[in-house]
Amino acid sequence: MSSQPRLVVSAPASGHGKTAIAVGLLAACAARGVPAAGFKVGPDHTDAAYLGLAAGRPGRNLDPRLVGSQRIAPLFAHGAAGTQVAVIEGAMGLFDSLTGQPEIDGTAAVAAALRAPVLLVVDVAAMGHSLAALVHGFRMFDEMVHLGGVVLNRVASARHEEMLRTALDDIGMPVLGALRRGDLPAVLPARSQGPVPVAHRSVEAVRAVRRLGEAVGNSLDLDRIMALANTAPALPGPVWSPAETLDPAGLPEKRPVVALAGGPGAPYTYVETAELLTAAGADVVVVDPLRDETLPPGTRALMIGAGLPEGYAEELSANRRLNAAVAKLARDGGPIVAEGLGLPWLTHDFDGRPMCGILDASATTGAQTVAGYREATAPATSPLAPAGARITGYKQHRAIVSPRSGKVPAWTWSGGNPEGFVWRQVHASQLGLHWAGAPEIARRLVAAASPGGAPAPATVVQVGTVISATGQTVLPVSGQVGGPMGVSPAAPGQQTVPLPQMAPTGDPDEATLSLSAADFHNH
Repeated sequence: MSSQPRLVVSAPASGHGKTAIAVGLLAACAARGVPAAGFKVGPDHTDAAYLGLAAGRPGRNLDPRLVGSQRIAPLFAHGAAGTQVAVIEGAMGLFDSLTGQPEIDGTAAVAAALRAPVLLVVDVAAMGHSLAALVHGFRMFDEMVHLGGVVLNRVASARHEEMLRTALDDIGMPVLGALRRGDLPAVLPARSQGPVPVAHRSVEAVRAVRRLGEAVGNSLDLDRIMALANTAPALPGPVWSPAETLDPAGLPEKRPVVALAGGPGAPYTYVETAELLTAAGADVVVVDPLRDETLPPGTRALMIGAGLPEGYAEELSANRRLNAAVAKLARDGGPIVAEGLGLPWLTHDFDGRPMCGILDASATTGAQTVAGYREATAPATSPLAPAGARITGYKQHRAIVSPRSGKVPAWTWSGGNPEGFVWRQVHASQLGLHWAGAPEIARRLVAAASPGGAPAPATVVQVGTVISATGQTVLPVSGQVGGPMGVSPAAPGQQTVPLPQMAPTGDPDEATLSLSAADFHNH
């Protein structure tokens, strides 16, 4: 049971300033010497990185789709351990959802699961007394969500602020801060840079976080906000532990070096990935694909997460020495797991720029962004998963890889064409995974990276479950493992399962995301 003080920072919709407020709130706590932890609802690597930079400890993601609703509270308790307050930044609006199922993966669902009060940030630049109606509606919409206070953003004048405070006082809603227009500077680096400025601890990123902390510290009532966070009740249930999710009997005799793409300030994947690899028996060493020219000494495996933005393709191409080292690792049979931009990086070229040349494919930048969750199935055994394993991932990219998949794809999903490549010990796809949702992945990768190692064998005992050689339940499956006619040929030693029937025209499961309306349409 955890009695961790906590609150959720949310808004009626995107664009109200909740990211700047959440980052500034954590920076203001750090300036006061208050140990704090930052979390982001959903799969967004960028916001989580800045929350971590502000708090002075890794920012983490809470995504029920990727890890399962039952793991949200344990993962939160793990990430917040040893702090005096935790700030959870919501995604989109409080009752919105990228999938259209806010009761499962929306910010309100996470707030309810954590029993955390909500601080609502509202852009009031064009609002008057109607603010009270809006806030009252948000307060009454879901009885499982406690709206504990409001922050007024972009207030026009002292008279405007007085009017808004009076309107909210009439409905008994506390105002815990007010910022005038221009008080909250737009100083965070462009989102197109992703978490890279944090990973590199750039002067621009550090200065931006400090300025947001000063703005929030001068305009919000931090004492009352801390008091609100302290109203959160004790959180029942266990604390997530990477070591306890893995079977200690499967640890290697000698710890292999696993290189993890990132920088000194943050990895390009979820923080739990490194924790799980360490618990599985690896020595995890960060390699910066944008700056480092060699892999860490003794590297036996490489993991490239989905957090590295596609805008850095030119820098990846220019790093010829590292590209050659990665290609050699693959040729020598070293396991490589690549997500997001990691897939184009392993191809021959991206927009005409030479890449690692490991996979017989090319990539180009498309006109639209593909984004969304996928319920994926592994058609073949690889260092990442056994054949038939099913897992939920998230993808957001513009890169189009041709061909879309190799002879042995990385993933298939219902209604869509297979995606990605499994070649030797390489597993490459644009789908990003949160390994806390399937911790067995870490053990498999470490086993494959160990001297004389190979992916742990799996045996199907019934439809719906795979049991590892250690007897530990791992990823749920559908279908039987085997190699029936019509299945893409597997590399030696790889098991395959039947592929879903390909869509006759395009891939209807690849959807583009309208950031203004959160509306999906086929492409």
